[in-house]
Amino acid sequence: MGKIAFIFPGQGAQTVGMGLDAYEQHEGARQIYDKADEILDFKLTDLIFKGPDEKLRLTYNTQPALLTTSVALYEVFKEAGVHPDFVAGHSLGEYSALVATGVLSFEDAVKTVRLRGEFMDQAVPEGKGTMAAVLGLGREQLEGLCKEVSHNVGLVEMANLNCPGQIVISGTTEGVQEIVEKGKEAGAKRVLPLEVSGPFHSSLMKDAADKLSLELNQITLNTPTVPVVANVTANMVTQPTEIKKLLVDQVCAPVLWEDSIIYLLDQGVDTFVEIGSGKVLAGLIKKINRKVKVISINDMKSIENFKMEGSHA
Repeated sequence: MGKIAFIFPGQGAQTVGMGLDAYEQHEGARQIYDKADEILDFKLTDLIFKGPDEKLRLTYNTQPALLTTSVALYEVFKEAGVHPDFVAGHSLGEYSALVATGVLSFEDAVKTVRLRGEFMDQAVPEGKGTMAAVLGLGREQLEGLCKEVSHNVGLVEMANLNCPGQIVISGTTEGVQEIVEKGKEAGAKRVLPLEVSGPFHSSLMKDAADKLSLELNQITLNTPTVPVVANVTANMVTQPTEIKKLLVDQVCAPVLWEDSIIYLLDQGVDTFVEIGSGKVLAGLIKKINRKVKVISINDMKSIENFKMEGSHA
């Protein structure tokens, strides 16, 4: 019998209306959304369910919105009686994973990610930093290119190592722009600028990491009920003090998603259950290993289908 990992999406997976059917049909899900409104002291649910999209896309709104939706869907999905052997989340999604495995309370998590979004938004003046997706270039070549551009033009670093042939870079606007222009010469198939408000997962986020550290020091973290695979190390972590440190490091460090999935496969995981908005992570995992089973739990219908199929068998 293979093992199961629950995985949770990060920024970029959000859509207006996500989780609405869970809110309308399930008391436990509704309580999560209502609790988010109460803790943040504004109607996050209205923004999630009605938009507008450009407001939902603001980092400090996106982060609590995605966390709330993932945790609400997890509340419903729990009734299927499936227990994971591991949990992981992509960037922000790591907080959803930590709620699912009991490290953080939902209340502490939603408050923290709202602040995390604000700190990240404030860390670099608007227009001074950005990100781009580099397709079809190996990590060694891209690392060399980043070093060269950082030296000659402006800081740029690898930010998300998502799957073979898809790496997101982050840094100064000039540095990223240089790679957008020179990437093809270096062998990339395409380099696509991303619509983001800052250079996330780069050393330019140091100020945000420092502020987040102060916030996390005021929160109690519990020992996880199942191991968490951390973005920063692509390895499992079970100690609350280490989890806290890695959450701070995560703001500036690259998200080692491909490595995390390979680690989970090596531990015997053969089924991934993606819980939250969309199917972004399912797409990435299929590019890492086509044979593995990935189930996306993103609305009430997908949960019902799961129960009917007995997909945990």
